[in-house]
Amino acid sequence: MKIIVGLGNPTSEYNGTRHNIGFSVIDRLADEHRISVSERKFKGLCGRGMIGKDKVLLIKPQTYMNLSGESVVEALHYYKCDPEEDLIIIYDDIDLDVGRLRIRGKGSAGGHNGMKNIIAHIGTETFARIRVGVGAKPPKMDLADYVLGHFHTEEMLAIEEGRKQACEAAEVILSEGVEAAMNQFNAKK
Repeated sequence: MKIIVGLGNPTSEYNGTRHNIGFSVIDRLADEHRISVSERKFKGLCGRGMIGKDKVLLIKPQTYMNLSGESVVEALHYYKCDPEEDLIIIYDDIDLDVGRLRIRGKGSAGGHNGMKNIIAHIGTETFARIRVGVGAKPPKMDLADYVLGHFHTEEMLAIEEGRKQACEAAEVILSEGVEAAMNQFNAKK
């Protein structure tokens, strides 16, 4: 089983916010591969299905961003998965232009509280991650207000392309590995 987790915050008030881009990518992956993400399990909304020849579990943690690790660790333990081989996390990054991707096979949380919690719960920084750019915070704006805000109309094309590429990147990680996905998507503008 491969576990793909999109980070975000539950409840409709956060739909479409910058911080919920992980949920948005999971929704798109689910639609493209006809996977229903509606089962309540592992402190999240989950759906099992196939992507290519891989059995996958798609998860949208319902614990709020800062406690995402609780959901991830439960799923990893239940399926006896190795995070270094079987886990992909998709989340927002304010250090990347809107829609731009950065894929890595390991690394720190980089200040992202959801990732800090996941790393703390699973005990390793070595797992695949797809960061989706949501743009830099304007000067003097509160970070929480920015990431919990919505994309501007002029950003919608770029973020839709980013969602599409993030789905493709997850598929490449499953079929060819993290390095192949890095080579294919990290250089794209």
